[in-house]
Amino acid sequence: MEPSSPASAGPLTGPLAAARRVVVKVGSSSLTSEQGGISERALGDIVDALAALRLRGAEVVFVSSGAIAAGLAPLGFARRPSDLASQQAAATVGQGLLMHRYAERFARHGLVVGQVLLTSEDLVRRSHHINASRALERLLGLGAVPVINENDAVATQEIRVGDNDRLAALVAHLVKADALLLLSDVDAVLTRHPDDGGVRIPVVARESDLDAVEASRPGTGIGTGGMATKIRAASLAADSGITALVTSARRLSDVVRGEDVGTLFPARGPRQPARRLWLAHLADARGSMRVDDGAARALRTRRGSLLAAGIISVEGDFTAGDAVEILDREGALVARGMSAYDAADVPRMMGRSTADMAAELGEGYDRPVVHADAMAVVA
Repeated sequence: MEPSSPASAGPLTGPLAAARRVVVKVGSSSLTSEQGGISERALGDIVDALAALRLRGAEVVFVSSGAIAAGLAPLGFARRPSDLASQQAAATVGQGLLMHRYAERFARHGLVVGQVLLTSEDLVRRSHHINASRALERLLGLGAVPVINENDAVATQEIRVGDNDRLAALVAHLVKADALLLLSDVDAVLTRHPDDGGVRIPVVARESDLDAVEASRPGTGIGTGGMATKIRAASLAADSGITALVTSARRLSDVVRGEDVGTLFPARGPRQPARRLWLAHLADARGSMRVDDGAARALRTRRGSLLAAGIISVEGDFTAGDAVEILDREGALVARGMSAYDAADVPRMMGRSTADMAAELGEGYDRPVVHADAMAVVA
């Protein structure tokens, strides 16, 4: 059956009224059939709604799960495997199949798609970040719809973003989006499971608006997210100046028409660099460094770099480039940042000036342990 013509009359309304660039994320559970493969009907409905959004004047960046799910049946898997190598194998098969379907369906609306595969390093390391930003800006400038997924085929556990809700929040910052739509198989953030009488929370203007939310039941087992990850991603976007909406994929057409659906997280903070967002809220710390009172005070007030002279202890097994927590003498979190050194190198540097380290330990030890540009102060 041919898709209906995208709505083209009138400007965007509702939560998208002021949005000229929108990041839309859809989860695996919204794309799969009861048999576990990709549902052509669900995929088609999502693409048709995105095409309507694009043809109404908004630039669209599409963050899509489903690559692993699409690759399960061709490789003979009855369910999603638990080991990373098998997931990577399924992703290598599924990515091509999924993109082929997207390319065909978007083409019916005269739209071209371009695949972009990312890992967390592409979003936080400056050279990778710049390249990813440049590629996405060029795709959008050429009128294409970027289709983004985490690079499951090569990402190790250490460099995975972890779920596509996190990825979508980071991408929204990367492309300076005006709005973020997080789509799943649940119509909104509910006070509890719908089978238990849960009701919709229409707007989350502040954290206290979520006090009524009870723990949700486990998901389907197909995806890796859940309502908790969507709430975190939407809150992070809102706190950083991006309006976010959590709803179901089947309500996407209603969103495009401006109807009151889902749970809205209005923008309520200034924009932040993507690297600081990741460090402050999303990074999995591989270790910690405890600092003296002077260093803690300097980090909190002057937002400077962490020098070895202020470190009093180190814990964990991290390597250069890993995220670490910086704690004060009492163990309270001061900041998160990317260490410039391996954990094994830090003990012999503690309490020493940068000049002393460079003179005694040689070239390469004349830089901060955590540079201010790779740090997010959180307390």
